[in-house]
Amino acid sequence: MIQVEELEVLVVLVNSLKNKMKEEIIKKIEEFLKEKGVQNPKVKLAPSDYSKFSADYSTNVAMVYAKLLNIKPSDLAIEIRQSIESPSLGRVQSSNIDGFINFFFDKKYFGDNVSKIIEEGGRFGKNENLKGQKTIIEYTVCNVLKPMHIGHLMGNVIGESLSRIIEAEGAEVKRNNYQGDSGLHIAKAVWGIIKSGGKIEGSLSEKTKYIGDAYALGSNSYDDDENAQKEIKELNEKIFKKEDENLNDIYKWGRQVSLDHFEELYKKLGTKFDYYFFESEVADSALTIVREFLLKGVFEESDGAVVFKGEKYDPKLHTRVFISSQGIPMYEAKDIAHALRKYETYKFDKSIIVTANEQSQYFKVVLRALKEVNPEIAVKTEHLAHGILKLPTGKMSSRKGNTITGETLINDVEEMVREKIKDSEFSESEKDNIAELVAIGAIKYSILHQAIGGDIVFDFDKSISFEGDSGPYLQYSAVRANSILKKAEGVVSVSKNIPDSWETTNLERILERFPDIVARAGSEYAPHYIATYLVELAGEFNSFYASHKIIDEGNITSPYRLTLTQAFYQVMLSGLNLLGIKVPEKM
Repeated sequence: MIQVEELEVLVVLVNSLKNKMKEEIIKKIEEFLKEKGVQNPKVKLAPSDYSKFSADYSTNVAMVYAKLLNIKPSDLAIEIRQSIESPSLGRVQSSNIDGFINFFFDKKYFGDNVSKIIEEGGRFGKNENLKGQKTIIEYTVCNVLKPMHIGHLMGNVIGESLSRIIEAEGAEVKRNNYQGDSGLHIAKAVWGIIKSGGKIEGSLSEKTKYIGDAYALGSNSYDDDENAQKEIKELNEKIFKKEDENLNDIYKWGRQVSLDHFEELYKKLGTKFDYYFFESEVADSALTIVREFLLKGVFEESDGAVVFKGEKYDPKLHTRVFISSQGIPMYEAKDIAHALRKYETYKFDKSIIVTANEQSQYFKVVLRALKEVNPEIAVKTEHLAHGILKLPTGKMSSRKGNTITGETLINDVEEMVREKIKDSEFSESEKDNIAELVAIGAIKYSILHQAIGGDIVFDFDKSISFEGDSGPYLQYSAVRANSILKKAEGVVSVSKNIPDSWETTNLERILERFPDIVARAGSEYAPHYIATYLVELAGEFNSFYASHKIIDEGNITSPYRLTLTQAFYQVMLSGLNLLGIKVPEKM
């Protein structure tokens, strides 16, 4: 047994470091543990807070396996440290207090990483963890003849960011939008349009507002007026059967207005879908599937309707109607048919459905029913629930007619940004471009900077701040770096050579962590890790900028400082791109 040394910290000094350093460390520790009799050891190497612990990476593996091996953590840490000594590793410490093992990487390691960032450009940070996997991500899922409210906007922002992150993990990703163009909400809107005088002429914006008002009228009347409710139910049946030409005409008009409006917003948000599926396309197959599995005992008849009794399979589930007593397929039945059609269209390995957490219980039942209908597809399908986006005035509701639409929120934030930059020297077209990109960036960051599952209260003033925890702050930091690079042209050249006098900066340490952050965001479906990282990175760059004269002709360190600036700019662009945020040329 190796004795614990009296020194609090044991140090091994070694020389060069290489790009695969972390993988080599993990491999060596796992090999050591296997030799000690540990089966399938799992070793995690995590970044350390250098300002607190003066270490670049650390592992608590000795604490994890000490009890299993009947040895003190500090003793096991020493054994591990000594077993992995290698000319290819950096400086290694093991603590005789808690058994942590710390790793210190030299300036060549970080300098090589900076060079790698510049050489790889937009490829830096990407990996092949999901190479060969086919993933389809379903998000936004608007209902036609209803406005795209801020909840749909939230789903779009999250779904697009996840798509980009999972692509960065090496997967083939298809973006899917499953839009509700049938069901009771359609009948409510059509009823409201008829009561309001029918179709209208006008701009797309005017027609969109008209349809939104008509839906609110129909929805409120359905709740408050028994005669209206009866009429709307009859309309729903007629629209489903497609036998009334006048109704069909109004429906098709409203449907196209909605789709055109949605497409405008998708373009502004930077989303381009690979597939558009519609509820109306699967209505007939939904009836066929449910009736087929009714005969097999999966579904049951109840008061003229066809239901799935989820509690039979799991006491936490409940009963849901799949075919109404009028013989109309409900959302549940259409979601089953859609899952099958989606798989027929694209043979995915993973299907992720992004919606608000209000639908969590709904999807638990639907996915359990899907497991009975097609277990192969069910096991590949996952529902990812996000929280609710709220404004200071509370939650929105298109039913009551006081909805805050996605378009309204974007326009309001744009106006605030435009007011903020009104006295700048930019041209009017430049101001318009900046206002749009900054507004979209502000909204996206506000949604993505915290864990997906939580509710968010949108803070207008904080969201457009050019300082601190905001999208515009990140955009401004990137613009600042790009401006420095342009000013340096013809004055100082980028150089990857590290001056002898150079001491590793925290900026270099944070840049090195980007690939790990991307990998974690991908494995946990968590864009907020990237958002948090970018704020830390921007803060460190701005501190670096404040304390170092980057363009300093004749200073031996200036070329490498410029190289660091270029590396920062590249990582910031890549990180913001994963969040779906564009960077203006000027700010």
